[in-house]
Amino acid sequence: MSQTGSRPVADLAALEALYGEPAAPSIAKEVPALTPGYRALIEASPFFVLATSGPDGLDASPRGDQPGFVRVADDRTLLIPDRRGNNRIDSLRNILADPRVGLLFLVPGLNETLRVNGRAVIDTDPALCESFAVDGKVPKSVLVVSIEAVFFQCARALLRSRLWDPAVQIERRSLPSAGALMAEASAGREGGDAYDRSLAERIPKTLY
Repeated sequence: MSQTGSRPVADLAALEALYGEPAAPSIAKEVPALTPGYRALIEASPFFVLATSGPDGLDASPRGDQPGFVRVADDRTLLIPDRRGNNRIDSLRNILADPRVGLLFLVPGLNETLRVNGRAVIDTDPALCESFAVDGKVPKSVLVVSIEAVFFQCARALLRSRLWDPAVQIERRSLPSAGALMAEASAGREGGDAYDRSLAERIPKTLY
């Protein structure tokens, strides 16, 4: 879709000229393995976004559990249980085709985020999967991420968004419910009030 007066950036030289040189600290903070501080951020995080790429396109998937659910095996390896979901397995399909992954970790109340780039393998070793069991529920697989780069992101994005500020939290009822979103997307084939009621009962029982 064209826009009147648009001036797209067409090459790397133009892009670099537009933004200039990166600040020295933004380069110095990137390392190929976890530092003690970076490890502490991962172990304190209950949530991250997993970015993957495959033949059918890109995917960014939210992943969350109690802090420490991402296990640091060593300073270059992360172990991540694939908790119960909807079985779309978009991320896993992509990883089979392209093992490159990006992880963005958030810690509630902390405005810095942590970024990890690396390569992932889907491991189904029974002992490994069982080591991540919760309430007797064993994940079907564990992602083994080999770290290639890790660095923290400064606080600007979260400060601008006021993400942790209770004063700007939105009342859930002010936006469409999951059932309403489903009904709209499926042209009424799925969703609605019945969907919302079943979801409220089902999710707490199927977290793991």
